[in-house]
Amino acid sequence: MEWTDHKRYLWLFGLVVPLFPFLGGALATVTGWGVFWFIGPILIFAVIPMIDLLAGIDRDNPPDDVIAALEVDKYYRWITFAFLPLQYAALLWACWLWAGDALSVVDKTGLALTVGMVAGIGINTAHELGHKKEKVERWLAKIALAQSFYGHFYIEHNRGHHVRVATPEDPASSRVGESLYGFLPRTVVGSLHNAWRLEQPRFKRRNQSYWSIRNDVLNAWLMSMVLWAALLIGFGIAILPYLMLQAAVGIVLLEAVNYLEHYGMLRRKEHTGRWERVRASHSWNSNNIATNVLLYHLQRHSDHHANPTRRYQALRDVDEAPVLPTGYAGMILLALFPPLWYRVMDPRVAAHFGGDMGRANILPGKREKVLSRYPVPSAAP
Repeated sequence: MEWTDHKRYLWLFGLVVPLFPFLGGALATVTGWGVFWFIGPILIFAVIPMIDLLAGIDRDNPPDDVIAALEVDKYYRWITFAFLPLQYAALLWACWLWAGDALSVVDKTGLALTVGMVAGIGINTAHELGHKKEKVERWLAKIALAQSFYGHFYIEHNRGHHVRVATPEDPASSRVGESLYGFLPRTVVGSLHNAWRLEQPRFKRRNQSYWSIRNDVLNAWLMSMVLWAALLIGFGIAILPYLMLQAAVGIVLLEAVNYLEHYGMLRRKEHTGRWERVRASHSWNSNNIATNVLLYHLQRHSDHHANPTRRYQALRDVDEAPVLPTGYAGMILLALFPPLWYRVMDPRVAAHFGGDMGRANILPGKREKVLSRYPVPSAAP
């Protein structure tokens, strides 16, 4: 069947992200304006939402007949592979600048925020690689996560979040009435606890100690410890505050994305007591093309949860999925202001459940208040 992937070469724009620190440095040098060291947050929270609005929507789906061929085309996976050396080149360059006297503390802080944005989107690259069956891609996912010291994400996301998504048991599924600021500590602590708990049965079945290098939580953390130790030895202890700041920014950016991906979504419980299978209707989608290109179709989240190993270039838009009003970049900005977030998103959650907010995943402490605001519609006569 004849079909052309119109986004084939647009995916290369994703490789611009790890170049943000270099771009900011070049502009700061040429103009003398230190504000360009903050280019990461400026691009993510100002420029990209505007491009999303101007570039519009892309609902183009690959036909079923070409998906298999599309998935084995190695061009697409090499783009994700290429992200990693650029990501670490940016980190090394930033460490060199943090260790020197050429920049002020404010400039170094701006650079740390920019590198943190790269680290956060690097976690998304790790997300794409970590779902694949090939061992090399899974190891590359851990390498991408090492910068942000968030290696346990590899275990918790694949074996925890994908099993419990859109249930009250999932720390990475946000609830109606829950602000981003309330969600962040719950998901960070809950994900850490879940990852550690998920790895233990594997070793118990083998009658082996889970204090092993084969423990995927421990070996991921060890990778971060080795990386950070090497950077501190190479560049000095002065870089530690900036190294910690960039990691925190990367983690918060990743968890902010988690916040908006499943806000209020809830799977039904079957008569057996088990949750219904994950459906496309349990994840928010967005088809804003600019953010989709930068995040390897992460915004086609419904198809991702339905087909977790499917490669990014083959993910499809699904009619059943609820749709966010704009791309992730703009939605993160909205989530920073909880009253505005509730005003925009809560009616959409209620509408998704046919007006019955009682079917949504609601923060227990705010359940009565939310239901009083969205009363269950009376049945038609």
